Amino acid sequence: MGKNKNLKEITIKIEGEEWQKALDKAFNKANSKAKIDGFRPGKAPKNIFLKTYGIESLYMDASNYCVDSAYKKMLTKIENLEVVAQPILDIKEINENYIEYIFTITVRPEIKLGKYKDLDVKKDAIKVTKKEIEESINHMREHYKENIIKEGNVETGNIAIIDFEGFKDGVAFEGGKGENYSLEIGSNTFIPGFEDQIIGMKAGEEKDINVTFPKDYHSDDLKGQEVVFKVKVNEVKEVKIPELNKEFFDDLGMEGIDSKESLEKQVKENIMAGKKAKVEDKYIEDLLNEIAKTTEVDIPDTMINDEEERMVDQFAEHLSMQGISIEQFFKYTNSNREALKDQYKDEAIKRIKYRLIIEEIIKSEKIEVSDEEINNELRELSKKYNMTEQEVKKQYGENLDYIKYDLEVKKVFNIIKNEK
Repeated sequence: MGKNKNLKEITIKIEGEEWQKALDKAFNKANSKAKIDGFRPGKAPKNIFLKTYGIESLYMDASNYCVDSAYKKMLTKIENLEVVAQPILDIKEINENYIEYIFTITVRPEIKLGKYKDLDVKKDAIKVTKKEIEESINHMREHYKENIIKEGNVETGNIAIIDFEGFKDGVAFEGGKGENYSLEIGSNTFIPGFEDQIIGMKAGEEKDINVTFPKDYHSDDLKGQEVVFKVKVNEVKEVKIPELNKEFFDDLGMEGIDSKESLEKQVKENIMAGKKAKVEDKYIEDLLNEIAKTTEVDIPDTMINDEEERMVDQFAEHLSMQGISIEQFFKYTNSNREALKDQYKDEAIKRIKYRLIIEEIIKSEKIEVSDEEINNELRELSKKYNMTEQEVKKQYGENLDYIKYDLEVKKVFNIIKNEK
């Protein structure tokens, strides 16, 4: 991959008055900080400054001042080229009379499209089991569970509100004390044997509990040691999971749900819709993968690098939503940006190839999207997201290119699925 046939070099020369102005601007910046005997910063004549530091000391700043101008001039020369990656900029030559930039442009690679119709790819069957429906409803019931104060003994599944303090050889140890701690009996969150000995106690009862810390416990002072916890049960609660009754259906607030049968029907529809979306996504992925097998394309390294950078940025954004910076991630994983990009390389290549395949089918099939189709999609999106059409335009961009491309892609998918 990455052969030079997809790369084009464009040379842009900045000279004459424009270059001299850039050098003057660089001189004023450098002179303001220059230390030259007999002159305050910024007051040394230009000839004295140049004699001291040389004109070469101005080249870097001057070149930076001219980059935007060079970039704009370069854009006028690539109007008929389909550029697919960020241009790479280097300085070819620089002196007191001119600077010559060289832009390396990556153009869209040639693609020999493989078979994309009547593919032997089957869509996965979709089935919703009774167990899945029951598990989903049980999750709903769990969400509405309540902890009710209980009279009587602690049982497995109850919540005991306890005070406790641990002692080793009669001396309290650090971290072994808690007050009004909510302990679910049977959760196995405490030292093995602790929760079992709470069973049978009542509110107000106190008891010494003897346990042995595990040999792999994190504290060297306590691992494998026998200790005593003085425990008092302040309160006992039982977990009440709602029955499938009118009160529960009212709490759900789901329109038309007033019985176990109607809830099961709605839950089945919801599960089915989720599975359909996943199966459809996998079907498209399988179709594109099948097309890719017979498609020939030489993907330039610059395209791969750009896609890897995008993927890292997306990952960084995902981390930031969890309150973690990409720098923290690299520190925790003893990694860096280049290592992460390398992990993404295969996926990046696959994404690019799929994208090129889709775009080539758009060309081959002469797919077009009308203004009416765009406006209809705009209306549907505004309904879906409960936004005005103007708000949707703001999200997608006033020229609506993203909406147009999405509609083109949908038409491609219909073609490769043999659907109208």
